Amino acid sequence: MTDTPDRAASPPGATTAPAAPESAGAAPAAPVSEASAPVPAAPAPDARTAAVRAYRPALRDGVLLSGPLLRGPRTVHLIRHPATGAAFEAGVKEFFLLSRLDGTRNLDDLAPAYAARFGRRLDEGNWNRLLGLLGTRGLLDGAPDPPPPAPAPTRTGTFWRGTRRMVADADATTARLHRILRPLLHPALQLPLLAAVLAMEVALVLHFGELMDGTLELFRQPVVLAAVALFLWFSITVHELAHGVAAQHYGGHVAEIGLRWRFPAAMLYCTVDNYLFLPGRRAKLVIAGAGAHINLLLLLPFALWWALLPVDDPARPLLAGLLFLGSVQGLSNLVPLPPLDGYRMLGHALGAAHLAPETRTYLALRAGRGGTEATAAYPRRARTLYTAYGIGSALLLLLAATGTCVVAVLLLLR
Repeated sequence: MTDTPDRAASPPGATTAPAAPESAGAAPAAPVSEASAPVPAAPAPDARTAAVRAYRPALRDGVLLSGPLLRGPRTVHLIRHPATGAAFEAGVKEFFLLSRLDGTRNLDDLAPAYAARFGRRLDEGNWNRLLGLLGTRGLLDGAPDPPPPAPAPTRTGTFWRGTRRMVADADATTARLHRILRPLLHPALQLPLLAAVLAMEVALVLHFGELMDGTLELFRQPVVLAAVALFLWFSITVHELAHGVAAQHYGGHVAEIGLRWRFPAAMLYCTVDNYLFLPGRRAKLVIAGAGAHINLLLLLPFALWWALLPVDDPARPLLAGLLFLGSVQGLSNLVPLPPLDGYRMLGHALGAAHLAPETRTYLALRAGRGGTEATAAYPRRARTLYTAYGIGSALLLLLAATGTCVVAVLLLLR
């Protein structure tokens, strides 16, 4: 599964921003004794207003802006600091201004476009508060560099729950792999492989009974079962590396590959820290789906071997069991429930952030005393999306529980 840092702070809205900071290039004034030097007069209001209106701010190099994301009743954009990696949320109006801060526009240049877009005037007070917030967070060109972030610990948490970094330099490792594998990532090769995977899964569904018999036979042979378990663990490792290689292919930065556990369960993870800021929806979908894709690709040689063996060959049932367990491993990652990759893919496809928790919040408000009045702030698209995901996820959980019980009963009855 892929991870993205979730460190979003309050949005840079005009109502919460602090006052504008001093000019980035101005040196602090030296202390002066009242008896030895006169106190300079404050600049005239007209001069100060003219200076503010003439100021042409620019975002500092490397600041990343995301596309629009639906989050609850609001549409937000993410802004990422290039040095600290801290991410902040901005509303649509703030993003409209942020995306135009290139050092060539001042308040008088932006105000007409703002009024045409939103039907209201951009006044000097809101402009100052926005610039103040950007300055205090070090997002403007010329702002002082913040202290570098402390290095992440190798391990966090306890025996019962925590994470451990498994690759010392995940970005360098995946970059090397990407350089080696790049010729294999061309769509001319990957699309036929994807078609082969789909054909394999169709063939396996048509031989479902044989797969059940093979899985049962596999559990009767502990040595072979241990070898299959080792292969599946290897497949999980390759799964995370595939996320990282795909991220490198689209210009992503792999921050960490490690192990996350909540006793007794454990899973590997791959963190791409600029994942949500990559241009285009396709890149995000490919990165999220790369792990499941490689899991299923690893089964293709075994599927071909299984298809070519005679029906009475003793190796055929064992291969059928391997194909069943491997397919469950790969396809289950595409289920759109957290924390699986399919959940992230659905969020990217819909342009929605934190889909599951926002759905719970919406449904709780809807079911509360306020009813429809409590959710009046939600736009129609948000109401439809959260309602549909709530119903769909409940049906998926029911289907998964039913399917697990059916498979268990079939294995016991054979």
